[in-house]
Amino acid sequence: MAQKSGLKVTRKYTTPGDPYNNIEWESRSSKITNPDGSVVFEMNNVEIPSTWSQVATDIMVSKYFRKAGVPQTDTDGNVLKDKNGDNILGPETSSKQVFDRLAETWRHWGEKTGYFASSEDAQAFEDELKFMLATQMAAPNSPQWFNTGLNYKYNLTGPQQGFWYVDPKTEKLTPGEDSYSRPQPHACFIQSIDDDLVNEGGIMDLWVKEARLFKFGSGTGTNFSNLRGEGEQLSGGGVSSGVMSFLKIGDRAAGAIKSGGTTRRAAKMVILDLDHPDIEDFIEWKAIEEDKARALIAAGYPSDFNGEAYATVSGQNSNNSVKVPTEFLKAIEEDNDWDLIARTDGSVMKTVKARDLWNKIADAAWRCADPGVQYDTTINEWHTSPMGGRIRASNPCSEYLFLDNTACNLASLNLVKFYDDETQAFDVASYKHALRIWTIVLEISVEMAQFPSKEIAQGSYDYRTLGLGYANLGSLLMRKGIAYDSKLGRAIAGALTAMLTGEAYKTSAEMAGIVGPFPKYEENSENMLRVMNNHRKAAYDSNDYEGLSHDLIAIDQEICPEYLLEAAHDSWDDAVELGTKNGYRNAQATVLAPTGTIGLLMDCDTTGVEPDFALMKFKKLAGGGYMKIANQSIGPALHALGYKSTEVDEIINYVIGSMSLDNSPYINKDSLMEKGFSEDDVANVEAALPGAFEIQHAFNVFVLGEETLKGLGIEEEAYTSFDFNLLETLGYTRNEISQANLHICGTQKIEGAPYLKEEHLDIFDCANKCGKDGERFIHYMGHVRMMAAAQPFISGAISKTVNMPNEASIEDIEDCYFEAAKIGVKAIAIYRDGSKASQPLSSSSDEGDSDESDPEVNKILEEEAMLVQGNFASGTSPTKAYAGVNRPRFLLPERRQGWTQEARVAGHKVYLRTGEYPDGTLGEIFIDIAKEGATLKGVLGCFAIAVSKGLQYGVPLEEFVDTFTFQTFEPRGMVEGHENIKMSNSIVDYVFRALGLEYLNRTDIVQVPPKDSPVENVKTVEPVQEARPVENVETVEPVQEIEPTSNVKRNEPTANAQEIQFVTKVEEVDISESAETVANSVTTVQEVLGDMMGDAPACNECGHITIRNGSCYKCLNCGNSLGCS
Repeated sequence: MAQKSGLKVTRKYTTPGDPYNNIEWESRSSKITNPDGSVVFEMNNVEIPSTWSQVATDIMVSKYFRKAGVPQTDTDGNVLKDKNGDNILGPETSSKQVFDRLAETWRHWGEKTGYFASSEDAQAFEDELKFMLATQMAAPNSPQWFNTGLNYKYNLTGPQQGFWYVDPKTEKLTPGEDSYSRPQPHACFIQSIDDDLVNEGGIMDLWVKEARLFKFGSGTGTNFSNLRGEGEQLSGGGVSSGVMSFLKIGDRAAGAIKSGGTTRRAAKMVILDLDHPDIEDFIEWKAIEEDKARALIAAGYPSDFNGEAYATVSGQNSNNSVKVPTEFLKAIEEDNDWDLIARTDGSVMKTVKARDLWNKIADAAWRCADPGVQYDTTINEWHTSPMGGRIRASNPCSEYLFLDNTACNLASLNLVKFYDDETQAFDVASYKHALRIWTIVLEISVEMAQFPSKEIAQGSYDYRTLGLGYANLGSLLMRKGIAYDSKLGRAIAGALTAMLTGEAYKTSAEMAGIVGPFPKYEENSENMLRVMNNHRKAAYDSNDYEGLSHDLIAIDQEICPEYLLEAAHDSWDDAVELGTKNGYRNAQATVLAPTGTIGLLMDCDTTGVEPDFALMKFKKLAGGGYMKIANQSIGPALHALGYKSTEVDEIINYVIGSMSLDNSPYINKDSLMEKGFSEDDVANVEAALPGAFEIQHAFNVFVLGEETLKGLGIEEEAYTSFDFNLLETLGYTRNEISQANLHICGTQKIEGAPYLKEEHLDIFDCANKCGKDGERFIHYMGHVRMMAAAQPFISGAISKTVNMPNEASIEDIEDCYFEAAKIGVKAIAIYRDGSKASQPLSSSSDEGDSDESDPEVNKILEEEAMLVQGNFASGTSPTKAYAGVNRPRFLLPERRQGWTQEARVAGHKVYLRTGEYPDGTLGEIFIDIAKEGATLKGVLGCFAIAVSKGLQYGVPLEEFVDTFTFQTFEPRGMVEGHENIKMSNSIVDYVFRALGLEYLNRTDIVQVPPKDSPVENVKTVEPVQEARPVENVETVEPVQEIEPTSNVKRNEPTANAQEIQFVTKVEEVDISESAETVANSVTTVQEVLGDMMGDAPACNECGHITIRNGSCYKCLNCGNSLGCS
């Protein structure tokens, strides 16, 4: 079948000669520090393309430069020798060395195995790759940067690591000679497991194979459904302990072995079929562990994710998913039963209601973001190679879905690099050229690779699966002036994704004509061609799909730009025609991966199909610290929409502020100097403002120094306290600070911007609300619809976490999962903001608060309340008694003490939280139960608000206690979790027994009187910082899953924290900053990220806050990925 003519490679970006000729280079320093300023990594005088940001520079130098074993050269390129005539070895010092190492190795293996028509074609392939790498047009996954070319370029070998490959000449499994002669370039693995304890392919063997993958920076996933359930018979007598016992062992092993220690979104996926006998325990596993973490946090253990609370519980080192077949979804619709099947004999071990099981899945995801859902029927209807078995598992982020014991190597193209902001045109020819080149790269990488087990080596040889993808779709759409959640946006996404996979398969078919199709193609050819034709039909929206049981979002033929639609049609016409003739070299070709580290390396704003996260971002500066910048897509978008340059400038200034004291209302150079500031003090503040998220971040001891603050008459004890506010201390009112803050730091939102038309607002919608007062954000179904628009054109799937607001209900999650199934999404995971106990209290300031909460106003209200008398004649109505005067309401201070009590009443988890006046008396309560969406939950929330209002208007607590204790209704019964109350007649009865005991010392209403006075004990509780004032509660939902409030810090984020992404790529700005100012800038960004990113763990390499990235996390400071990309 194969024709030995070889691949022809044309040049589009280079001419024969030096491929770097038209690229400007510069010498830079790379320095990565911890938040406290201590240096993690530093390297000076490294050569980097001048257009690269500092973050991209730091990633290249700290992560991808080989640090040892590299021959050193002089300025003329001559190898340096020592006195014995041996090469002097050291690190790579230029990014050219890295680009050369990769491109020349790919070219070497391609020529060696007969892929190219001539040496000229091989040279063109190499040069084009070098140019694309240097200009950030594309990048392979991290294992390629780590491992590829170390032997070919530098003759590095290393010991054998237990790797295998299939020799293409003999077609026999062969052990790897050493560590680097054949590199390990794959990031994503799927491994099988047998129901066997210690033999090869069994449970303990899997932990060894996982360890080998984690060591080399890759990720793996496994479906554990082969393991028998708890209570099933063992062959030697006795019964099995069940799959959960082994999952907990594997979780601990992964936490100890893999890079990054204990991180929630680890490089591991655990999957269980929905009919497994242990499925209910699996679904609730991580939610229960989250409850344990909450209990430990309540007991005083640190709440951060790397603290003792989370280190103690299990389930924190993997993503969990359940396999959902279409039969189960039908059972939900028809309210049918669902059988759980024994693994040993196929008997029914238990029958449950399908809707109850579905609710448990949504409830667990609501509580802890796991499990995700993989739609088994949809996945296997798009399976190109079903003769090899069903697709049962995925890699950790769910984008690689294929047979067990296979691997996938990834690469992504930066879509923005193919778009011209001036002409607003997407360069289709360049895009297709790059897709062809990178498909060849990934195929050659399979040819040169070695694998961590014999089974994976054989599976990868047999099927040769690839993972080509893209990044920056969200940024591209915004630049074009197109809303993310729009039909046009989805049509463009569909067309670009259709070209991605169509060109990849076209190239795969071209290679099959040269070196032959993948070995298992013939037995799967009928199914593969059926899948290829379904991809093509989606490009044409012909709606005559074969073998599909679900709807899908095809390319809208009416609204898709004609040139993109025609290009998508052409790609799939060619892919099917050539594949029918030659077969395909690869069973799969594309995925949409998280592109965490490599996305930052390419200076991408967005990941895969993600929208942008925020309109305001930070740029990392070469000397350390950060500078606030506008999202780089705003300007091009406004120009594309026809706004004038002056209007664009004003809109951007509205978003990010002036970043200067000049012309600022109230707080400016003149007013500050009147209050005792010197010229130098004002200059220091000016230098700090570009990196300040809010104005007070530029007014502290780090910026001004201790001498200045002491000169202003401020004591050290005051300016070192967490709640110190210099501007208030200087006498500025909150309204004045708020007005100055808007002028200097901007609104961080676009709603209300001058000149901006109402119909253009949705173009700038992001994944989260922008700024303190922003209200707009993309609805979670907007994310799902975009996934569905891309999915018909992806071989694998899409790594994406659908963000949902804190107020989302369990029913919303059920709806999200169900709708995703109906429109052809293969896999999905959600994250409800605030669902993790590791998410601490808010650090965001209240600089924008109105004077309604100003202490001066509160004082006036208190004086009015003192004038009101409480003795009225019998029968006098409150309306008559208070006619003509303000009714006395005693507002709580903005910072108040309180406590949180968690308990169970008749099995229902109840949280009771209080807020106190400074004298320790009760002023507000919050009541919450774990079942979000239940009628009782809403009633209790409203009831708590009503009681809080009553307390603040002077109703004695005694009245409430006497009225509501012993009230009887369901749920009622045993009380767990309270040391004094053991029985209650209702939740309301329990609440007022607890309040009566704690605040009134009513020991007569509890079953176990305390030995010590509860009132005295309450005084030792730490204060609740930035608690929600009751006067605003009536307009919001009741607090959900309220956290214990002990051991909190002021600089920690709230349960309503939102996600923000600060990505950098602008021209360097020369800002002179002292070391203290730089440290303050870092602290500011840490606070902002902590406030926005919820449960994101600290980076294990540099300690900075990470941000969510697909289903993983990435660090914006050093570029570390906590996933597998």
